[in-house]
Amino acid sequence: MKKLLEKIVTGIITCSGFITSLIILLIVLFLFSEGFGLFSQKTIEDGYVLVVNKNNPVNELNAKQIKEIFDEDITNWKEVGGQDEKIMPFRLDDMQKYFTEEELGDEYVNADKCIDELVNEHSGIVAFIPDAFINDKFTGKKLQEHQISFQEVFFGNEWFPTATPAAQFGFVPLVLGTVWVTVFAILFALPFGLSVAIYMSEVASEKMKKILKPVIELLGGIPSVVYGFFGLIVIVPLLQDVFGLPVGESGLAGALVLAIMALPTIITVSQDAMQNCPRSQREASLALGASKWQTIYKVVMPYSISGITSAIVLGIGRAFGETMAVLMVTGNAAVIPLSITDPLRTIPATIAAELGEAPAGGPHYQSLFLLGVVLFFITLIINSSVEYISAKNKK
Repeated sequence: MKKLLEKIVTGIITCSGFITSLIILLIVLFLFSEGFGLFSQKTIEDGYVLVVNKNNPVNELNAKQIKEIFDEDITNWKEVGGQDEKIMPFRLDDMQKYFTEEELGDEYVNADKCIDELVNEHSGIVAFIPDAFINDKFTGKKLQEHQISFQEVFFGNEWFPTATPAAQFGFVPLVLGTVWVTVFAILFALPFGLSVAIYMSEVASEKMKKILKPVIELLGGIPSVVYGFFGLIVIVPLLQDVFGLPVGESGLAGALVLAIMALPTIITVSQDAMQNCPRSQREASLALGASKWQTIYKVVMPYSISGITSAIVLGIGRAFGETMAVLMVTGNAAVIPLSITDPLRTIPATIAAELGEAPAGGPHYQSLFLLGVVLFFITLIINSSVEYISAKNKK
């Protein structure tokens, strides 16, 4: 009976582990399939096309060129490989500038003829119009459908997924914003975290340790939205006054909030690593005439370096994946930060803010899943680093 019960329990545990692993694998596969589906999408929204005059030598435009043309940053066809001629951008909203209501007809019934006439008359025109307005008699030229490319996504410096006629899916501002705020958060947290860890491990009395330990663990258990609210109410106005900023929401505010959030992890892991230093090494150092602080610096710290490094990496992981607190205090500006006091946006904050509004299956939706893939690889690298450092420490 006992052996039968053991077999049943073993079978349940094995099945639970298998099902859990399978679910995780399916989630990862779903993440990758949705994310990399972005590269099969067209730059122009479905149901719309770009048309030019039949004599225009340009056959294709990429997303950046389309945006700059319709933003009038590019004004001559020569800049995109065409003739030396002024570009005339045209949208459907411009119809009434060129045609009367009588010419367009009820519900734009004559719009196809009007557009055909307009494209023939203006050799420099580029029109962004519904595909339904293009019939067999159309005498203009449709530009080739440009697909979103790897280079545009991973090296693009603009994130504007709802722009028309060409959405911009550049990851560079989001990746740099995430790295920027994380690096400064660790720079702020590391000195304080190590100082507290050294104090608790080597200096503090048992009574003080019993007081500080629960406080630090409590800090680690506070929800991130509470930290975000604290940053919004206290840190943001303070930074705005001290640095004379137009708005206090900035990368610096996010870094300070993340530094506070990373402190419990850095302190706890570093303290445990230092306490694992053998007592014999401490006593040998003191017996040779070293002071207590020399022993900490020359013996305890070098022995615990692997554990301290693990603490730093775990702190980076804590900061890198944070969502709500960063979303509340960084200003959410998807631009490349040039200063720590500039507003910025991180990858987790972007996913949290935009996923609910992105149409399922569309390029915007898939680009957010691709950001999730990027975050997955970053987290994988961080976790692998911790495992490697821990294994090295054991050896």
